[in-house]
Amino acid sequence: MNRRSLLTIAALVLVMLAVGVLSVGTGEFELSFGDVLTTLAGNGTKAQYLVVTDRLPRALVGILVGAALGLAGSVFQTLTRNPLGSPDIVGFTTGSATGGVATILLFGGAPVAVAGGALVGGLVTAGLVVLFAAPRGLQSSRIVLLGIALSAVLAGINSYLLSRATTDGAGQATVWLVGNLAGRDWDHFAPLAVALVVLVPAVALLSRPLRMLEMGDDTSIGIGVPVQRVRPALFVLSVALVAVATAAAGPIPFVALCAPQLVKRLTRAPGPNLIGSMCMGALLVVCADYAGQRLLAASLLPVGVVAAALGGLYLVFFLATRRRAAWS
Repeated sequence: MNRRSLLTIAALVLVMLAVGVLSVGTGEFELSFGDVLTTLAGNGTKAQYLVVTDRLPRALVGILVGAALGLAGSVFQTLTRNPLGSPDIVGFTTGSATGGVATILLFGGAPVAVAGGALVGGLVTAGLVVLFAAPRGLQSSRIVLLGIALSAVLAGINSYLLSRATTDGAGQATVWLVGNLAGRDWDHFAPLAVALVVLVPAVALLSRPLRMLEMGDDTSIGIGVPVQRVRPALFVLSVALVAVATAAAGPIPFVALCAPQLVKRLTRAPGPNLIGSMCMGALLVVCADYAGQRLLAASLLPVGVVAAALGGLYLVFFLATRRRAAWS
């Protein structure tokens, strides 16, 4: 990485940690920035310690969820060579949501069970997209269009499942579907952390072939990249990252779409920018969660609602800049 990329990543990490500390101090029992740092250092009062340890998992889950979504978005946009080739646009997030909802309604809302259901749902959705696209080639435009269509079908299935559920089950699934970090504890953090310990190094091992794939399949094959093995492996890893993030916090839209593109604008560096995308994704989720706790005094906004609003604004900006570039 060049100097600009390193400085950008360092700045993203510092801002992310600062917002995370502010988020831990936010709540019915307010703590200042210094109080949170003092407590984390082991010098706080007993009351401050109880408050911080109760809120800390929420911030940590938000950081890991954002990092997973940012990394998945970077991998998938590189594979498709399309800035709109994001897991939430293509439908993998919706597929993971369908698997999670079905698991909640059938087997309860245990974090490990929901994670398994979300993973199965995301992989099945990815398999269907590849199956329908394969006869005419896995071109990025075809994958995006098929994913959007499949996402609409899955959204209808989610609505049907909720309409047939019991009141308690539908309420729990609906809260999860909005995308929410409220109530996240160490039981949600542990499986997510274990999954990322496995998935992130796996992506790192394939980072060099991934960068070669950005130049196209023919060029990659010419320089010795085993495209037929690398592409499916990265595809599965990307879906798995989305699934574990969705299982932990519900579907959080647009983070996987925005994070890689924002990092590229900041670093101006070629390639997937995997580390930067992870940091930007974590920052976006933590900021959205903090904003949701601060924007309305009367009620708390779920992180998914804030992320959708911010992501929608970014998508409008992205389309406007692309249109202006096409005219110039």
